[in-house]
Amino acid sequence: MYCFDSKLQNEIAEKKGYQSMIMKGKEYEGYCYIYPEGIKAKKNFEYFVNLCLEFNKEAKSSKK
Repeated sequence: MYCFDSKLQNEIAEKKGYQSMIMKGKEYEGYCYIYPEGIKAKKNFEYFVNLCLEFNKEAKSSKK
């Protein structure tokens, strides 16, 4: 599962291997799965990892 800025949803949905995260019939914006073919190339893998790392700087921590 990847977590990213939901403002980038449309851009990321165009990427190879993208799969929306759906729970209880609802699509979760800002979350997705990437099938292996989407991260097979090192460049694509690094794109998704960096996307998530950048979002970590802005993401709010969950309540304990």
